Amino acid sequence: MIVGLRYEYIPVNLVKGEQFNPEFTELNPIGYVPVLVDGDVVVYDSFAILMYLEEKYPHPLLPSNLHKRAINYQAANIVSSSIQPLQNLAVLKYIEEKVSADDKLSWATCHITKGFQALEKLLKDHEGRYATGDEVFLADLFLAPQIHGAIKRFNIDMVQFPLLSRLNDAYSELPPFQDAMPEKQPDAPPSVVS
Repeated sequence: MIVGLRYEYIPVNLVKGEQFNPEFTELNPIGYVPVLVDGDVVVYDSFAILMYLEEKYPHPLLPSNLHKRAINYQAANIVSSSIQPLQNLAVLKYIEEKVSADDKLSWATCHITKGFQALEKLLKDHEGRYATGDEVFLADLFLAPQIHGAIKRFNIDMVQFPLLSRLNDAYSELPPFQDAMPEKQPDAPPSVVS
């Protein structure tokens, strides 16, 4: 797990649309967060940022076992490609505007549930204390915020996902994961903190 790196946190208010300001789209033309600026290097997309940091500051994000590496890549991709983009603020706002406010929640819930069902099957024979063993790896870095968001933002009933629920409990005991929770961020809105 990457810990101890010094960084400057620059908040981007998604609700106010700050990700579409010219200063931000100069860094990331698609207008999504996160973005990492490291000197002259600009990297956007969570997966790319994590891999960049892993290359620059080696700290094993992947197990040595090739099969478990593949499981990590698959789990990270299920979250980053098949769940998270379908529940992000821009997509849900579009659904609310074009379809209805009621449908945006069912849309998000449908895709989270489908992704969680796939993750339960993928991880069932590979988990230890964490997703693919007793150490935190790449899959965990994607799973922890996704599970937390599913519970807090979308009220997903985790009873149907016992493995992911157990992982969520394990993640909640780790100080770096606790510090990364949305409510702990300096720009967290009051509704998230309370």
